[in-house]
Parts: sequence; structure tokens; C-alpha cells
Amino acid sequence: MRFQFSLIAIGLEVTMIILFGVFVEYETDQITGTQSLSTHMNGSLDLYPLFQDIHVMIFAGFGFVMTFLKKYGFSSVGINLLIAALGLQWGTLVQGYLYSNGKKTRVGIRNMINADFSAATVLISFGAVLGKTSPVQMLIMTIIEIAVFAGNEYVVGERLLASDVGASMTIHAFGAYFGLAVAGVLYRPTLRKRHPNEESVYHSDIFAMIGTLFLWIFWPSFNSAIADPGVNQHRAMVNTYFSLAACVVSVFAFSSLLEPGNRLNMLTSHTFLCRTQVHIQNATLAGGVAVGACADMVVHPYFSMLIGSIAGIVSVLGFKYLTPLFTTKLRIHDTCGVHNLHGLPGVIGGLASILAIAVGETDSFLKYKKEKNKIKNKTKQTIQVSRPPRHSMGRQAAALFTSIATAIGGGLITGEHKKLTFPCTSCSQRSRR
Repeated sequence: MRFQFSLIAIGLEVTMIILFGVFVEYETDQITGTQSLSTHMNGSLDLYPLFQDIHVMIFAGFGFVMTFLKKYGFSSVGINLLIAALGLQWGTLVQGYLYSNGKKTRVGIRNMINADFSAATVLISFGAVLGKTSPVQMLIMTIIEIAVFAGNEYVVGERLLASDVGASMTIHAFGAYFGLAVAGVLYRPTLRKRHPNEESVYHSDIFAMIGTLFLWIFWPSFNSAIADPGVNQHRAMVNTYFSLAACVVSVFAFSSLLEPGNRLNMLTSHTFLCRTQVHIQNATLAGGVAVGACADMVVHPYFSMLIGSIAGIVSVLGFKYLTPLFTTKLRIHDTCGVHNLHGLPGVIGGLASILAIAVGETDSFLKYKKEKNKIKNKTKQTIQVSRPPRHSMGRQAAALFTSIATAIGGGLITGEHKKLTFPCTSCSQRSRR
């Protein structure tokens, strides 16, 4: 149908405008009193620099990091812009409905940050199906995935009460496995063969590296934006900062170790079955993903550096060995290697949060016993000292399992829907500039 995309895009935007008119209002509309309004606005505006950083990540970072395909550069940035613009509107509505208890959604800076987060989930999945879907399919995928994402996030945060301030599980792992499930449904035997369009050139890799640098620089803001202001937010920034730094060194070391002649795989190197081995272009970001779930916990910088190093090593190994295995054995063609950048590090982040809570509980219990004995010896009588709160490692494990299972289920349904309703008429890799 000649005007299919235009009609669907206009229809979706008109629907968004109507829904915003009915269900959305300013966050300040319900605040009365000059002093309270001023105090509230000052608190909200403190988040704006973090929002700006995340906005750059969504539109510039994610957009340019996918420009490595030599004939898909303009489309990567353009479709990224389209998906993010639609996704942040739809995310505002869906998240507002879940958290507003039937009232109107009051939008402010925090809502804008969460809306960008919901768009980021779809952009991660987009990396797995890049070059294999049409713009119409991506519009439909955006609507379905954000609805499923918001539901999973609500369950993890409000029902399981799990901690995931940097969204290792709810955004990165979820987005990766959702995209992989869709890619699995859309798989065709022709994807096993090398295609000329699935190659990079020097300038396309340089543009992709610019996207990597944008993401790497602003990642501490991504992991700390929704943390509790003050000490927790400061910890999230510091932990992410050192995790990313350690990750880079580990990735460079292992990339050189695994490459023939100990070369640094700085840009995209295509191997048999045209799989991208973008170690330094992508794996250097794995530390930011992995530390997200425990970024605001008292884990100390050395633990963050350990997490970043492990994530970087695992990501490099994934690009080297798992990506070919996924294509040949599991019949899942992961164009940008999102499983290695977001999926595996997201799982590592969930496991790291469980370990961090276990260690934290032990430390708290020892401090509790020491304080109790100290007071008891001093006063010669037993005094009740409040026991420190114990977080549940089971909640973190349940959050990780729920996110992955929901993502795979939602991705399979979305893939089948796209395959049957809006089939992509072009070859999977026949892309235009």
C-alpha cells in the first residue's frame, strides 16, 4: 500500500494528541502556594541536566552507534529519531496510567526521564533487527514493546520491590531479549550468507564510534537520574564512572588477546557469515550496563571496577564466539550484537545486585552485633538495638527472571504479529541511504 506508513504514522500521532488532551496535565497544576511551588520547581529543575544527558544518549548516542552498516547510515539515525519520538510520547501515557491510580498523569522532568528510558528499550531491540524490518513494522513494535516494558517495570518495581536504579534488568536485558526474540521469528535462511550491505567502511565506523563516545561519556547520568537525590545519586555516578573506566581497559586487553596478530579491533571487522566484531565500538559500554542494578548500593568503587571488567570481558567473548553461534545454530541474526552489549551485561548486573545485597547484609549484621555488644559491655545490661533492614536477594532474582521471560514472550508475539500483518517486502539487508 503506497501510503501505508504515512497513514499509520499520522494516525498514531493524532491518537497521542487526543490521549494527551484527556489524560495528561502539568505536574505543577495541583501545587498551591507560591513557596511550595517554588520549592518544587527548584527540585525538579535540578534533574534537568541529567535529563539533557540522557536525551543526548537517546537521540545522538543510540542513533550514531548503529551507523556502522555502510548503506544504512542515514536510515539508522532517521529511524532511531522516529522510534524515540513516538516512544517517549507513548511511554509517558502508559507509565502515567500505571502509576497515577486512575488520575491524570502529571508530567514533569522525572516523567520526561522515564519516557526517554522507555524509548531506550525499543532502541536496544532495534539493534537486533536493524536492516530486517520496515518503518511500519518499527512503529508497531514500538507501541507493543513499550506497553510490555511498562508492565514489566511496574511488576519489578512496585510488586517485587526489586532495586534496579540503572535498569540493567528492566531496560537493557529486557530490550536485548525482546529484540532477539523478534529477530528469531523474522529469521530467514538468506541471513546465513554474507551480504554486501552488511559491511562497514572507514567513515561509517568513525560515525559509529562517535555514538559510542556519546553513550560512554553520559552513562553515569543514565544510571543516577532516578536514584534518590543525595548520597545514593552520588554513589550511582561514582560507581558507574569507575565501572566504565575498568571496562575499557579490559576490553582493549581482551580484544588484542583474541585477535590474530594481537591487533586492536577498534572498528568493525566482518568474518564469515558477515557478523560484526565490534569489540571496542560496543563492548566498552558493557560496564555501564552491568553496574546499573547496584549502582546506588554501597558496593565500593573496587567492586564496581570488578563488575565493569567482567562485563567487558564477557562482552568481547560474546562478540567473538556467541554471535556466530546464535546465527548458525539458534537461527537468530543479531545485527548489532545487542545480546553482547545489553543482554549479557544486563544479566551480570542482576547477578551483581544479588551479590551486593548478600555482602551488604553480612556487613550490616556484623556491625549490628558489634554495636550491640559494645553497648551491652558498657552498661552491663542488654539493650535492644534495632536490627538493620534485610533486603531480599530473592526479589532481585525474581526481577531478573521476570524481565527476561516477559521480554522473550513479548518479543515472540510481536515478531509473529509483524510477520503476518506487516511483512517486510524488501530483502533483509537491501537498505537505502
